Amino acid sequence: MFSYQRIISEGLKGLGIIEERQIQEALKLQKRDRRRLGQALVELKFIPGEDIARTLISQFGIRPAKINPEEITQATVKLVSYGFAALHRVIPVKLEKDILTLATDNLFNFLAADNLKSFLKVRELDIVYLQSDDFDSCLGKIYGQQKEADLQLKTKREKGGISEFLSQAQTVTGRDEAPIVKLVSLLLEEAYQNRASDVHLEPLEEVFRIRYRIDGVLKEVPGPPKRLTGSLISRVKIMAGMDIAEKRLPQDGRIKFKSNGKELDLRVSSIPAIHGESIVIRILDRSRLVLDLEKIGFSREDKARYEDLLKLPNGIILVTGPTGCGKTTTLYTSLSMLNKPNKKLLTLEDPVEYQLPGVNQVQIKPEIDLDFASGLRSMLRQAPDIIMVGEIRDYEAAAIAIQASLTGHLIFSTLHTNDAPGAITRLVDMGVKPYLVASTLQGVLAQRLIRTLCPSCKKPYQPGEDQLQAFGKTPKEIQGITFYQAKGCQECHLSGYQGRIAIFELLILDDEIRSLISETPITLKIRQMAKEKGMHSLREDGWLKAVQGITSLSEVLRVTQE
Repeated sequence: MFSYQRIISEGLKGLGIIEERQIQEALKLQKRDRRRLGQALVELKFIPGEDIARTLISQFGIRPAKINPEEITQATVKLVSYGFAALHRVIPVKLEKDILTLATDNLFNFLAADNLKSFLKVRELDIVYLQSDDFDSCLGKIYGQQKEADLQLKTKREKGGISEFLSQAQTVTGRDEAPIVKLVSLLLEEAYQNRASDVHLEPLEEVFRIRYRIDGVLKEVPGPPKRLTGSLISRVKIMAGMDIAEKRLPQDGRIKFKSNGKELDLRVSSIPAIHGESIVIRILDRSRLVLDLEKIGFSREDKARYEDLLKLPNGIILVTGPTGCGKTTTLYTSLSMLNKPNKKLLTLEDPVEYQLPGVNQVQIKPEIDLDFASGLRSMLRQAPDIIMVGEIRDYEAAAIAIQASLTGHLIFSTLHTNDAPGAITRLVDMGVKPYLVASTLQGVLAQRLIRTLCPSCKKPYQPGEDQLQAFGKTPKEIQGITFYQAKGCQECHLSGYQGRIAIFELLILDDEIRSLISETPITLKIRQMAKEKGMHSLREDGWLKAVQGITSLSEVLRVTQE
């Protein structure tokens, strides 16, 4: 138990408000749902909220206060951003002699107070208590004065972008939190506007490097002065609800961020590196999620074959490929097509990236032993028709998935293999018997993401013999076909590409392939037989998209290097 929890619990017990049994029950709820101890006590109806406040006020010297918003200076207000103040229920009141007076109606948010103390580098925090109604009124009046400043910031961004702001950041110091707050907001805004999927904040020996991953390729952007490294990293960690005092261990967090009225879900990951903590921010935008097989890249032929797989009542369907190749989007699209009132769908994910209406989605939590294997075992008791497991990582999860498919369930999952036939040997390597793989596996879909040519600047060209040889083609075979290559313009930020689409390799098991798997589950032999039955390789599917003018041959070769 943390020390502040012990103080609170002993104080409440000393007043005769609660019993030890109730404390232990609240601690279990707190650990399970990651809630504050006081919140858990109130939700379990062991104690009214006002009793907790009265206890802390009377026992530990936290005094109630009345605050006049007009007496709080703008310099003090700028010490804490509106987002942090509203989220953690704190208002900066006064800073004198390195002591910051902080008003709150949430007396249990000790981590936020500690983070704020460390970030602002103040010697001491003086906590005062406000009633919730008074707090809301005061918060609105104090931060309402900053709307004009925010409008000016937005105008500056539209006119000069982050580069102009960074040029002014040379005079910013680590203690100047307001510019740091604005700088982080600008970084996230610009990353989203440029269609970035990730933001990488990387402290190096002499510079602080910032890169955006746009259409799967990293692009470096102007970074702030090296001395702002600590402040920027701390700001992101505070926004993500992470512990800024912990710099030795990796951490994960989440941020809700609004851009032009759209609410974005940001996943934040930090790892300790030799020159400081490296941060990666994953940007998830529900409005950009496409749940249509043709739009994500399926050809008409593969779409028809894959839809036949989805009609099967049971078995296992696997989607394979490296991290970030669009497997989750394909699985979500499949589930959305199967999501009918007469079907029960369950998913087990790490993490739950997007919420699908009508689907019961479960987030795995290894810290409480809720992993893919145990979660899948529990899901079978829920009598589902269709189950999606984020990933089959080991024999135990594979064995349970196979058992579930044998008892009448349709199972979707992913594997990290290079191609579709490789998934079969991967399952055998895990320890699954070949005859079980043959009898339960219905199909495997391998995929990659390739960049699509910018429609504003793509230009026709004649591919050379080296490129054609890589695809097994001759100049005679491409007569009458127009190929395009990337050029670059302002619309695509001079990259020549805009957006991405998937290429697929769909292996559907029939009796002959099942017989081959049972006898000799060798990837090469399975691939040869599947190609004889009409399976297109990833490179061949990419060739078809290049023929259609969607992408370039060089992009297909880059993604499908063998």
